[in-house]
Amino acid sequence: MPYSVKEIYYTLQGEGFHSGRAAVFCRFAGCNLWNGKEEDKKDAACWFCDTDFVGTDGANGGKFDTASSLAQKIASCWPAGLENIQPMIVFTGGEPLLQLDDSLIKECKQLGFYTAVETNGTITAPKTLDWITVSPKPGSELVQTEGSELKLVYPHDVPPESVTELAFEHFYLSPMTSDDPSATSANMLASARYCLRNPQWQLTMQAHKLWGIP
Repeated sequence: MPYSVKEIYYTLQGEGFHSGRAAVFCRFAGCNLWNGKEEDKKDAACWFCDTDFVGTDGANGGKFDTASSLAQKIASCWPAGLENIQPMIVFTGGEPLLQLDDSLIKECKQLGFYTAVETNGTITAPKTLDWITVSPKPGSELVQTEGSELKLVYPHDVPPESVTELAFEHFYLSPMTSDDPSATSANMLASARYCLRNPQWQLTMQAHKLWGIP
């Protein structure tokens, strides 16, 4: 199948269990919860989304006709000379599971990649993935109810207590950021206090923004 990719880039994972780990990110174009138009954002389930996933005009983006050609492009973004380190690919979006399939995962694994996905959980993830991160969104049906980590933006219309019984290995709260610094600070404190009261949950941040990298 052809793949539409917004951008592919090498950076450090900024959130969750793998925070600080070097990885190639492949951002697919498109999402099933928001069309990417600012005028429609206020009515979207993920109205707080801060990601540009529209089009294929980002760095290394484009249309890829085969899984092999996309996997090769992904591999070209991993620095040379790091043969002793297993490369990691993080498929993200938008909603990556609209396009990510077993063929692409297989091609990436053949090139030595550890494969991870960041999904809103409305589509079942391929079982061949090594790592599955699910971030449920308010008002959407959660289909992927098991995986490696579950991450909620907090405070959130999806209350943490409603998902604690799901079959995930790790549970993370990520404070909701705002253009108002005082609101961001308040959300950070509320998230920290929730984790202190409920130690099943761990606090995570969008650390890449603090580091000044993509």
